[in-house]
Amino acid sequence: MTPILYDSHMHTPLCKHASGAPTDYAAVAHKRGLKGIIFTCHNPGPEGWSTNVRMAMHEFDRYVEMVAEARAAWNGRLDVRLGLECDYMPGFEPWLEAVLAKADFHHVIGSIHPQLDYYKAAHYHDDPRAYIKTYFDHLAQSAETGLFDTIAHPDLVKNIFPRRWNVHELLDAVNKSLDRIARSGAALELNTSGLHKAVQEMNPNRHMLIAMRTRSIPVVLGSDAHKPERVAADFEAALDLLAEVGYTHVSLYLDRRRQEISIPDARASLL
Repeated sequence: MTPILYDSHMHTPLCKHASGAPTDYAAVAHKRGLKGIIFTCHNPGPEGWSTNVRMAMHEFDRYVEMVAEARAAWNGRLDVRLGLECDYMPGFEPWLEAVLAKADFHHVIGSIHPQLDYYKAAHYHDDPRAYIKTYFDHLAQSAETGLFDTIAHPDLVKNIFPRRWNVHELLDAVNKSLDRIARSGAALELNTSGLHKAVQEMNPNRHMLIAMRTRSIPVVLGSDAHKPERVAADFEAALDLLAEVGYTHVSLYLDRRRQEISIPDARASLL
């Protein structure tokens, strides 16, 4: 079958916690039957802003070059695109707008990383339940900025407090967040790397996916690969899960425009 599916979330060594050259990721994607991949490495941040897990501003041009080199090397065999994963917190909009103006991105992901010190210092006050609710409020705010095409791993916070996580007790906060995201027009990601985190299920969980489906929120697939062998990892299971909860199509962004692919066709195209 002709390749049609993309992996829309992966990283480079510039983020300081990934390994493998972009061409290595491309090679795995080609073997898996993908049409393309989109690199979405972590955005540069202000000085002192979790610099140990993201590229520095002076490395940004090198990031763009690395992706361009991989795109040229795989031209005609695999479509390699440039994206960015942007950490969001209220007040960071001007910084992110400036970073996003530095290149022509094909897919921009917004994300909240509640495990990082800068976010915890601002919003954690020894109350896990309140922190989780703040996270879901900020998740909706990130979508409402209009800066991002897709919001990544939308229940990542469950891995901070795995023993306190109970989606049924938090449905009010989750549903209010999803209502706002639906109105924003942003997509949400189904991130397969969640299978290897503290709460071993995809991000988001099945209950959130059902709630997303009832609100017609588009879903984009991402492996969040930090090493080449993770490209398109568990995509078959992800597509099956989407079909089980009622989705008929999966989405992707190219040139920051959303496209839809039939789930049965996407499933059949994987090798």
